[in-house]
Amino acid sequence: MTMSSHREAPEISKDPVADNTDVYAFVSPDKPRTVTLIANFIPFQNPQGGPNFYEFGDDVLYEIHVSNRGDARADVTYQFRFTTKVLHADTFLYNTGPLTSIDDPNWNRPQFYSVTRIARGKAPQRLATNLACPPVNVGTRSTPHYGAVFTPAAVHPIQGSRTVFAGQRGDAFYVDLGSVFDLGALRPFQNLHLIPLPSAAGVNGLQGLNVHTIAIQVPISDVSRNGDLPSDPMKASSVIGVWATASRQKALMWEDAQGRYTGHGPFGQVSRLGNPLFNEVITPMADKDRWNTVFPHNDGQFAKYVARPELARLLPALYPGVFPHLAAYKKDRADLVAILLTGIPAGVVPGFQNFTGPTQADLLRLNLAVRPTAHPNPIGLIAGDPAGFPNGRRLVDNVVAIELRAVAGATIPLVDHSFTPDAAAALLQDGTTNTNLALLPTFPYMPNPAGGFQSKPGTPAA
Repeated sequence: MTMSSHREAPEISKDPVADNTDVYAFVSPDKPRTVTLIANFIPFQNPQGGPNFYEFGDDVLYEIHVSNRGDARADVTYQFRFTTKVLHADTFLYNTGPLTSIDDPNWNRPQFYSVTRIARGKAPQRLATNLACPPVNVGTRSTPHYGAVFTPAAVHPIQGSRTVFAGQRGDAFYVDLGSVFDLGALRPFQNLHLIPLPSAAGVNGLQGLNVHTIAIQVPISDVSRNGDLPSDPMKASSVIGVWATASRQKALMWEDAQGRYTGHGPFGQVSRLGNPLFNEVITPMADKDRWNTVFPHNDGQFAKYVARPELARLLPALYPGVFPHLAAYKKDRADLVAILLTGIPAGVVPGFQNFTGPTQADLLRLNLAVRPTAHPNPIGLIAGDPAGFPNGRRLVDNVVAIELRAVAGATIPLVDHSFTPDAAAALLQDGTTNTNLALLPTFPYMPNPAGGFQSKPGTPAA
């Protein structure tokens, strides 16, 4: 019952350009000696959103962080800063003619970015500057052959055998937003809801919508604790924790000469995301905005919400008689604490662990020694696919179904053998299928964005 991190807190929902929507981390399936880290921002983009189309914020510091020492502090950070130019001051148009290349002069508002790597205790290392973003997918006249022209042109090899992409993409996440936030209804089971309606298939509320993606693919040795390629999944040094943040400067002042607000002073974190659930469903409303400003190593203060999640109390109330075992379970949820706050220790799942140590923190934990799965199971680890969520997060992972089942008690027996889950726990889903645009087989993997001219409300179009 999650919308990943689209508009997950009151204040950041008013600042979409800095709003994390999803974080993904996985060993690259086509290049298994590399790891791919993806952070998405700017939720719910209508492809038809001209004439001022969506773009990254020049005044936002975007970062992807990696912790590899077990203390939930950043050991490696990749920073992205953006600069936007206006080439033709005498027109309101985003483009003054068809765009046939990423540097076409008809594009009136191109955007560029720099990439900086910061290793703990070392000086920042500038990896690249003046890299071009692609334009948004305006339509068949303005951006013809989008996937063939602009996606490959925006994939930039940079120093250190790294590759980056930053620009508009189709959203890869899918969920029945209209139902789950209507008093926690799941359409396939809504005949059993406290306010019943006939059962129905789920409706993907993100179908046809776009996001802005920052993706970086690096050698695994670039982020591993020992600077190597881990091969033993049971070693602590094989596990990393990943999260993304957006930060703004502390002061915002109007500059008459520039005709806009500019930032001043140090940067302060305004948004963050690790697991695709935490702030949406675990953190109560009164703490959501503060949670976005807290660093992961201080997340112990929120552990009580994980140990006694509100949703686990709501499910038996919303679906009377369906979850009697869950309703009777009064212990702290040690299974959810492990999944969300520490990683799964050795001895719980045979041959697997992604434990990052006792420091409780919302991190997306990835065991770098687990090889990619040839035929991924969207239900991930709990379906026997150790390369899937909650071991990192792949684009194909159905995190809504996984998290619903975990909260409903399906994972309690991993830590408490006396508990028998309710039969419904293993069946829960929101009834959606991935009706978004097709994932790409190579980096940046995220779908090409839906086009403005081609799209109808709720209908994706390449």
